Amino acid sequence: MATALSEEELDNEDYYSLLNVRREASSEELKAAYRRLCMLYHPDKHRDPELKSQAERLFNLVHQAYEVLSDPQTRAIYDIYGKRGLEMEGWEVVERKRTPAEIREEFERLQREREERRLQQRTNPKGTISVGVDATDLFDRYDEEYEDVSGSGFPQIEINKMHISQSIEAPLTATDTAILSGSLSTQNGNGGGSVNFALRRVTSAKGWGELEFGAGDLQGPLFGLKLFRNLTPRCFVTTNCALQFSSRGIRPGLTTVLARNLDKNTVGYLQWRWGIQSAMNTSIVRDTKTCHFTVALQLGIPHSFALISYQHKFQDDDQTRVKGSLKAGFFGTIVEYGAERKISRHSVLGAAVSIGVPQGVSLKVKLNRASQTYFFPIHLTDQLLPSAVFYATVGPLVIYLAMHRLIIKPYLRAQKEKELEKQRESTASDILQKKQEAEAAVRLMQESVRRIIEAEESRMGLIIVNAWYGKFVNDKSRRNEKVKVIDVTVPLQCLVKDSKLILTEASKAGLPGFYDPCVGEEKSLRVLYQFRGVLHQVMVPDSEALRIPKQSHRIDTDG
Repeated sequence: MATALSEEELDNEDYYSLLNVRREASSEELKAAYRRLCMLYHPDKHRDPELKSQAERLFNLVHQAYEVLSDPQTRAIYDIYGKRGLEMEGWEVVERKRTPAEIREEFERLQREREERRLQQRTNPKGTISVGVDATDLFDRYDEEYEDVSGSGFPQIEINKMHISQSIEAPLTATDTAILSGSLSTQNGNGGGSVNFALRRVTSAKGWGELEFGAGDLQGPLFGLKLFRNLTPRCFVTTNCALQFSSRGIRPGLTTVLARNLDKNTVGYLQWRWGIQSAMNTSIVRDTKTCHFTVALQLGIPHSFALISYQHKFQDDDQTRVKGSLKAGFFGTIVEYGAERKISRHSVLGAAVSIGVPQGVSLKVKLNRASQTYFFPIHLTDQLLPSAVFYATVGPLVIYLAMHRLIIKPYLRAQKEKELEKQRESTASDILQKKQEAEAAVRLMQESVRRIIEAEESRMGLIIVNAWYGKFVNDKSRRNEKVKVIDVTVPLQCLVKDSKLILTEASKAGLPGFYDPCVGEEKSLRVLYQFRGVLHQVMVPDSEALRIPKQSHRIDTDG
């Protein structure tokens, strides 16, 4: 009577969801859920040949799920590897007779090996492109000197400097990494470049060391040594020694940083730098879920300064951040404020306005795209002009809002639809099969549901009036989107026992009689039910647990 289940069926079923039990379910809970579904799907209870065939298929699926989850060894394998792990020929990964703890230990070892292989194939490229723009002609024009020059009526905006740097990492072993980096810089027609090679070795869990070699056309060879060491669980030190060879001789340099975790979110730093620009610096950095705060003081040659900065992190999907800082020293005073926001999955756009004496006013635009950074400092004026501050503040905001509405938002929406359509196409055959299985399960449930309703009505118990599962559109701004739901009244009523309905914390698409009507989109379950003759209503997200009846679900009909 039993028919074998295909590998595709095994791969697409969530055994816990199928039995409607928690992942921590005890053997008694598994047995109770299994017995109930067996009574529902047992082929001998159905005389119609078509219903009998459908019942046989679902009965075998429930039996497979119970066989796996009721055995501690196979359950541990399923929890770690999934269904494919259970079907491995000869069990190449790990012996089946091991305990769950041993299976997990073996799995972690294999994970480490895979991670090492993945590291060896990854180059981790990083790059920065900086383009400096001189736009002072917009606000500081010398009109009296160039009145007779052709074309002097239009402001001259120039690119006066550019910097490009790139680096790649090549893991050699689990402890050794080679790093190759290079940079090119030009300013007002003069420029140069350099190339560096570094070899890093992790000596222990507490530290690492790095040797660096470099050369460039503006400076001679460079030899450096970096060391990192955890002194205690809350304290670490880094040291960087360098020898720079040039036409003026050998210029040594040494930088040492001592850091200590003052509390869970706060780190204090002490830095001493000796060489061309000797200085002593102390700073405190506090980083929490909602803010980032820094205060620093430096005494050195040629610059000494005090710095305070604050960044607020909004808890929204776009990871919006606003920031401000004040820096004052021998060079003058600089006030800077700005914001940054995530504009796509891998891109963050930011802008900041810098106002300083004697530096003037500048606008800094930065785009982070994955591991690449594009930076555009735009110098507007050497003076403190209110008009420059106004346009530097309002201009980027207006441009961003226009771009977000006309370009970014439509692009992201189109990309999401494209991904969803691709996902739907790849799972179309599977969803069709799931739909057919769900419809078959509902037909098999009809007789059981009739008996359950009669029993519940006799004691004024729990009656599912209507239940819908899928994508609901309640927001007026999304009224053009299509509602995609399926009727799950019968499957939910079938799960009612002793005037109670309990759904575990998992996607409900795997429950008997359910399927996913909108792959890749947010789903909810809406239930209208009657308990003790009174209507109740509740709506919960897809993966949230549900227990009914509840007093809070009651519909207030007064007035």
